[in-house]
Amino acid sequence: MTISQPFVIPAKAGIHLAHQFATVLWIPAYAGMTQRMFLMHNQFQRNGNLMRVLVWGFALSFLSLTVPTWAQTYPTKSIKIIVPYSPGGGSDISARLIANKLSTIFAKTVIVENRPGAGGNIAHDLIAKAAPDGYTIMIAGMSLVTNAYLQEKLPYDPLKDFAPITLAVRVPNLLAVNNDVPAKSVKELIALAKAKPGTLAYASAGNGTSLHLAAELMQSMAQIELIHIPYKGSGPGEVDLMSGQVQIIFDPIASALPHVKAGKMRALAITTAKRSKLLPDLPTMAEAGLAGYESAAWFGFFAPAKTPPAIIDRLNKEIVAILKQKDINDKLTELGVETIGTSANELAALMRSDMVKWEKVFKNAASNRKAY
Repeated sequence: MTISQPFVIPAKAGIHLAHQFATVLWIPAYAGMTQRMFLMHNQFQRNGNLMRVLVWGFALSFLSLTVPTWAQTYPTKSIKIIVPYSPGGGSDISARLIANKLSTIFAKTVIVENRPGAGGNIAHDLIAKAAPDGYTIMIAGMSLVTNAYLQEKLPYDPLKDFAPITLAVRVPNLLAVNNDVPAKSVKELIALAKAKPGTLAYASAGNGTSLHLAAELMQSMAQIELIHIPYKGSGPGEVDLMSGQVQIIFDPIASALPHVKAGKMRALAITTAKRSKLLPDLPTMAEAGLAGYESAAWFGFFAPAKTPPAIIDRLNKEIVAILKQKDINDKLTELGVETIGTSANELAALMRSDMVKWEKVFKNAASNRKAY
């Protein structure tokens, strides 16, 4: 058996390389040092390995002093956070709270800019094409993934054109019905829908929203058929639910809570895997009879693809730390928003798993009702 020899650079050649390196960079003192090292070479000829270590140690040390790291210098100017939705929603409020904290930490202005439209695609495309330098980032939700199943062609690839930073917040939705609907539980509602297929209507805040997806997931898992009535926001749908125009609604918990407490609609379950602090007695969909059900609007921070990993790490570190602060937690909890804070890899994994999950739901909906 032949054992290959390790790659080594002769001591004399290594000294010459270090001398050339120093001379090109106009460092006479270092150049002179390498010349003296060359004259000393004969004294160390019997210990060439030591000389190689010294030469390469010098070169590597010099390089470490001359190459700055992104983590040390970023940011040097203002940062912009793009929100794909109108002002006032959970993602917008979360972005503004976090932006204020980042401005203090970085001692730089952090601007929040709303760019709604096309189901979020206007903002998504803007970030996909932005410079990958960490100065234009985005808080985006599950529509970044699900829009691929609502439109024939997107101007971006949700998995390739973005660099995940962290999953920031989750917004639970609840399932509620009009007070005249006889069902008092999820099981009873499913039984009613099976007894009267295609007659019960549900309201959502629009096609592709988390509220629409929550209802489609229930239909897919329970094998029932409901009529979808999309509205421009939750408010109009709530009005029609309370007046009896529609029988069912999936609604953000913070938006529905005042109506539930006033007795104007009946809440049946929460859509997340765990109960909400705002309605601790309200069961989850899984607890209420639909085992394995989980659906909630999530929002994470993203940068353009190819943003330096050191910048992603810095943003992740700061945003996750902000999400752990009590004042941020308290404020968002009041609005029905749950703070999360994950690694970039965990957000990337969520996107991949959601693509598989929602593709199945949309294909089922398309084959059954040709809804999309």
